[in-house]
Amino acid sequence: MIVAAVCPSAGRYPTPDLTMTFACLQRAIGALLVGLTLVVASAAPSAAATVVTVNGTAISDMQVDQRIRLLRMEGNNGGRNAALEQLINEAVQITEANKLNVSVSNAQVDEAFLGVARNLKVSQDRLVQILGQGGVNPDTLKDRLRAAIAWSGVTQAAVVPNVQISDLDLDQQAAGRVADYQNFDYILKEIIFVGAGASGRTAQASRYRSSFNGCDGAVNLSLAYTDAAVVDIGRRHATQLPEAMARELAGMNVGGITKPRVVENGVSMLAICEKTQAQDLTFVKDDLRAEVGNETLAKQADEYLVQLRSQAKIIYN
Repeated sequence: MIVAAVCPSAGRYPTPDLTMTFACLQRAIGALLVGLTLVVASAAPSAAATVVTVNGTAISDMQVDQRIRLLRMEGNNGGRNAALEQLINEAVQITEANKLNVSVSNAQVDEAFLGVARNLKVSQDRLVQILGQGGVNPDTLKDRLRAAIAWSGVTQAAVVPNVQISDLDLDQQAAGRVADYQNFDYILKEIIFVGAGASGRTAQASRYRSSFNGCDGAVNLSLAYTDAAVVDIGRRHATQLPEAMARELAGMNVGGITKPRVVENGVSMLAICEKTQAQDLTFVKDDLRAEVGNETLAKQADEYLVQLRSQAKIIYN
C-alpha cells in the first residue's frame, strides 16, 4: 500500500519556481523513506502505442503508465484519467513554450532533479532508487520537471506582464492589517552579548539592562562586560519588526531597552534612541503585493492554460 499526502490535482499547472513539484515529492517520497511497503510494478508493455496526440506530439500508453505510477507515489490515485490529463496539459505547455522560443536545456532539468534530491535530503542515486522501487523511470520525473520549467518561462513571458494589482486595494488591505502598536518609527541600537552559554550571558545582559540610562551611554556601559557589542540599527518602522518585538517597543519610551532575547550569536536587546508616531504602509504593502501577485498570477496562468488547451489539436486514438 502506498500512502502519502495528496498533491494538487493533475490539472493544475506547475508553479513557476517548482516549489509545489518538490513539496509533493518531499511529502510522498519522504513517507516511503520511513518504510512504507511499495507495490512492485508489473512489467511495462514491450511496445508503446499512441493513446493521444497533442498538437502533433504523441503520448504513448507507456508514458501514461509511468505517470500513473509517479502520481501514486505522490498520493494521487486519480489513475489513468489524472495521468492523461497531466500529460496533455504538459504537451500544451511545451507547445506554447516552443512558440515563445522558451527553451529548456538538459542541464536545467538535471539541476531541477538534483534540487528534488536535495530537498529530500537524499543523493541523486538514492532518489533514482526510490523511484525505481515505485516502478518509475527517472526520465518520467525529468519530463515533468522539463514541462514545469518551460511553463515557468511561458508565465514570465506571457502572463506576468498582464498581472495588474490595484494600489488602492493594497492601501485598503494594508491599513486593515496594521495594529496600533505598529504605528511607530524608531531609531534603535542593538546591544549583543556574544557567545554561547545563554543563561550566563542572559544574566549579564539583565545587569546591563538594569544599569542602562539611554543610548548616549550605551557604548561606555558595554565596556564593563566581556564580548558585549553595541550596534547602530538605525531607523526601523514597527512594521519591519517581529510582532513580539514591536509590541514590546510600543509600550516603552525613549531610553528604554527591551528584555534580553537569546539569538543565534548570543543574547540581544534593543534600545530606543528615538521614537515617533508614524503610520507607514510601505512594508505591509510590499508583503501584500507579493501575496496578491502570486495569487493573481496563479489564477491567470490557470486561465491561460485553459485557453491554450481549448485551442489545441487533441486527437484520441
